Order: sequence, then structure tokens, then C-alpha cells
Amino acid sequence: MFELDRNPNVTAWVKNDHLGFEILYIFDGVVKKYRPDFLIRLTTGQILILECKGMDTQQDKTKRRFLDEWVTAINGHGGFGKWKWAVSKHPKDVARLIEKAMTSV
Repeated sequence: MFELDRNPNVTAWVKNDHLGFEILYIFDGVVKKYRPDFLIRLTTGQILILECKGMDTQQDKTKRRFLDEWVTAINGHGGFGKWKWAVSKHPKDVARLIEKAMTSV
């Protein structure tokens, strides 16, 4: 959160808590809800969905596959702006992930 507050490429951010922003996914034949950690508006106007993770499980990989499909679909629609996603495995990753999102407009 410190990096999100101080990063010049971030115009706004929110912790995805009680917002109702969920992506449905299927794991082991069961429909589940995935709530990414942060939604970040970049100075380019893009929205970056940021997930913070330690260990990576098969369920996490499944969530990311569905997240990627969701982002592709929302961007294909074109009416909700440009969205991207990233996963941080360490707090030091966040600045680099934001910079990467900025350069791949």
C-alpha cells in the first residue's frame, strides 16, 4: 500500500474489500469466487488488478487463468476501459509491475 500511495503512475487505488468485485472460476468442479487484492487506476487511465501472493498453488493458477480470460473479455468489449492484471510475490515487485503495466499500453 505504501508503494501505491507514493507511485507517480498511480492516480487512485482501492483494497478490494466489501466492494463486490469478484471473478467466478471453477476449481475441482465447484464454482468459486475470486476477489483480487487491489484495483489500481494508472495515470494512463488503465485499471490494474493486483494480486499479492506468497506460495503458488494449483488453485491460484486456476484463478489467474480465469482472471486472464475475464480481462481479455472486458478489453474485447471495449466499453469499460483497458484492464490489466499482475501478481506480486514480494512487496518490492509492485513498482516494477506498475511500470510494466504502464509500458504495455
